[in-house]
Amino acid sequence: MAPSRRDCRCDMIFLSGCLLLSVWGFQPALAKVCNDYTRHGLDNNWYMRDGEKLPIMVLMPMNESALMSSISQGIEPAVQLAIQHIRESRQYSFSLITKIYDTECDNAKGLRAFFDAICYGPKHLMIFGGVCPSVTSIIAESLEGWNLVQLSFAATTPVLADRKKYPNFFRTVPSDNAVNPAVVKFLNFYNWSRVGTLTQDVQRFSEVRNDLTNELEKADIQIADTESFSNDPCVNVKKLKDNDVRIIIGQFDENLAAKVFCCAYNLNMYGSKYQWIIPGWYQGNWWEQANSTNCTTKKLLTAMEGYISVDFEPLSAKQIKGISGRTPQEYEREYNREREQKGVEASKFHGFAYDGIWVIAKTLTRVMELLRHKESVDMYHNFTVDDREVGKMVLDVMNETNFFGVTGQVMFRNGERMGTIKFTQFQEGQEVKVGEYNAIADILDLINNTIRFQGVEPPKDRTFVRLQRRQINVPLYSILSTITILGMLMAGTFLFFNIKNRNHRLIKMSSPYMNNLIILGGLLSYASIFLFGLDGSFVSDKEFETLCTVRTWILIVGYTTAFGAMFAKTWRVHAIFKNVKMKKKIIKDQKLFIIVGGMLLIDLCILICWQIVDPLKRTVEEYSLEADPQGRDIAIRPFLEHCENTHMTIWLGIVYAYKGLLMLFGCFLAWETRNVSIPALNDSKYIGMSVYNVGIMCIIGAAVSFLTRDQPNVQFCIVALVIIFCSTITLCLVFVPKFITMRTNPDAATQNRRLKFTQNQKKEDSKTSTSVTSVNQANTSRLDGLQTDNHRLRMRITELDKELEEVTMQLQDTPEKTPYIKQNHYQDVNNILSIRNFTDGKDGEKSLKNHLEQKPQAQWGSMDPSRISRGPLEDINSPEHIQRRLSLQLPILHHAYLPSIGGVDASCSSPTSSPASSPHHRHMPPSYRVMVSWPVSLTTALHCTPRKRSAFF
Repeated sequence: MAPSRRDCRCDMIFLSGCLLLSVWGFQPALAKVCNDYTRHGLDNNWYMRDGEKLPIMVLMPMNESALMSSISQGIEPAVQLAIQHIRESRQYSFSLITKIYDTECDNAKGLRAFFDAICYGPKHLMIFGGVCPSVTSIIAESLEGWNLVQLSFAATTPVLADRKKYPNFFRTVPSDNAVNPAVVKFLNFYNWSRVGTLTQDVQRFSEVRNDLTNELEKADIQIADTESFSNDPCVNVKKLKDNDVRIIIGQFDENLAAKVFCCAYNLNMYGSKYQWIIPGWYQGNWWEQANSTNCTTKKLLTAMEGYISVDFEPLSAKQIKGISGRTPQEYEREYNREREQKGVEASKFHGFAYDGIWVIAKTLTRVMELLRHKESVDMYHNFTVDDREVGKMVLDVMNETNFFGVTGQVMFRNGERMGTIKFTQFQEGQEVKVGEYNAIADILDLINNTIRFQGVEPPKDRTFVRLQRRQINVPLYSILSTITILGMLMAGTFLFFNIKNRNHRLIKMSSPYMNNLIILGGLLSYASIFLFGLDGSFVSDKEFETLCTVRTWILIVGYTTAFGAMFAKTWRVHAIFKNVKMKKKIIKDQKLFIIVGGMLLIDLCILICWQIVDPLKRTVEEYSLEADPQGRDIAIRPFLEHCENTHMTIWLGIVYAYKGLLMLFGCFLAWETRNVSIPALNDSKYIGMSVYNVGIMCIIGAAVSFLTRDQPNVQFCIVALVIIFCSTITLCLVFVPKFITMRTNPDAATQNRRLKFTQNQKKEDSKTSTSVTSVNQANTSRLDGLQTDNHRLRMRITELDKELEEVTMQLQDTPEKTPYIKQNHYQDVNNILSIRNFTDGKDGEKSLKNHLEQKPQAQWGSMDPSRISRGPLEDINSPEHIQRRLSLQLPILHHAYLPSIGGVDASCSSPTSSPASSPHHRHMPPSYRVMVSWPVSLTTALHCTPRKRSAFF
């Protein structure tokens, strides 16, 4: 008598509560209650009888309206075919009876089906089935309380792999996690060590991603980015692109797969640079059925071309006869025939269901053998076996399963099927198998020449960055080095010229030793150009650090040496002409050397402290990625080597401040002395121009060099040209005028500057041969202005000499005019004598000019009345007049013509007078001395020896 509806409802409530209790550990009591209530089941001797019908519970959705029912409909022919083949094999002493319970993929209905099977069905030894993950997980969690083992053929959810939670659950189909080792093996095959993941935000896919993450970490494969999305994947796809992810592993269903590839098409994430790896369990032509995007099918196919899909192998491709005595291909033909007879669609899980029935048959056979053996051992005792012991035996035997089925080698590892994973590639609108992975042997087998990548080679797992040094262009370095060598040769030529002619007046006037310092500084500056053009492409990293220090020292010392010498010479000119107190002091070259040495000492102190406290080191600055100019799938990351330290700004600030102050002061001195032209210091104007040149060019060069820091060619070119320009212009301004003067007019340095020195003056000049005294400098500064007056006075003296000669001749021919001539003669002689009294003072110059400019007081027609009253013969023949005529004519003729051969000195006019006794002789500049004297006697005049003129320099 069947139970009433009310009893069934009560039993359902009771079973639901008991299922919960079974999870908490009260399973035996519950199993006993159901078995006692239903009175269905096998007796304890079922394993002893041959031909016994063993019931198997089959749980799967059969209702066509239920989710995943299409899978179950294609499974039933495979199950029936397996039972048939088992019976035909005659290797098993029992027959399997399957009873299908419809779960409808609903948790409540699935529990009801399970209740009906437990309480109202026969006593089942095992449970076969479980398609829907939610229903399967609920039932599998309580199996331990019922001492039952479940074998699934379609539940791929990774959740069921938890052995602590589902210890009695097995499956012949590989789980979704089973593809992860295959994917890792595939990545290693192509040396892809950097990937990204794009996962649909669903538990099933999240579990797969978590397991994949662990597998990737074990294989030391970098996960560049992990993205999850719910509905719109475009933002996440864009992030993958921004992170330069080339190998993308996707976990999403076919509905969102269309959206993903539409986003990939819009973002140009397809082709030879990208490789997509997605699940392979999508339905055929899924892109047409699931396309809900604004992308056309053509665009989707373009983006999908070349993707790799990974899924378990539904049937083995090996031509090997399995446990059923048939090859997988033979089985498939029989299955299709049975399926077609029943008019159902094929299921991709039919092979796993077929092998699952064989697993149950082998397991029960082994359990029966163990029970029979155990009973034979305990034949003298009352042998009994309960459900718990049978359940444990089934569990142990299941773990030992190992045979070759239609899906390949069937074996379990912690309840998980170690199956075969296949790889397919989407090529021209269809999926083509390109390889498979054997999980048992851990071997990846790719079919030759089947994988077709979009490019000539597999995509790279990242944008390979090739470091490219921004170095000095070799032709540029060669050109500037050649110019530098020419400049150094020019400097060497100037040095040879300066040393060879150091005693020449023209060179001596401009302080040749200071000029040597200028040349030395220029040579050091030239030499630094070679060092600035060397980088890591020519020297090692350690040598580059040494190079940083050496070139800094050379440039700073060279700059200070050259600029310091120019600064010192300009300061001397400024000190003489702008400081009244120093006009009477001597500024020797030794003092200029002290100035330059002080500057160098300050430089050395700064450089030594810099080197000890914070030395320069090699640093590398990397720049943003650039596309390969040759179009290769690589990116160029330029890098540049610098010489830097921790406090680079502070040290540069100290050096720039010190050099800047000196430069400003030097420019100030050059500006102040811009109008000074000193023949004795004949290059003062050029030194000032050089100071301007160095100052301006250094400021421009430092600023431009800082702005072009990331452009080594431009920076080196500017720095080198600034150094070359400054050094070359400075050396040319200092030495080219001297060189030209020495070549064209060697005596130009002494022309119009010849002076007669006394013995004291010669001694003083010999003491200051290497330096110009302030007194001589002051005198010579006025010489240029007085040269014109000197020439005019000489011409006037010559005219007066001629007049005296004419007067003398007239005195010899016309004695009657003696009073008249004598008077005019004495007046002209007085004029000449007044010229002799001209000195270098301003009063002498003024009196001389006034004398020349005034009108003659005596005219030819005027006579002294006192002398007119006398008789002409008396005056002419008187002894007094004869004496005067003789004393006048001969000396005047003597002095008028001897200047052409050297002249005579006034000291010869009297034997009792000495040159030193006359104050006028002692202080009168030699250029303005008029060699006219009034000798006491003719003998004295004739015995005077000509005195050589002496030059001022």
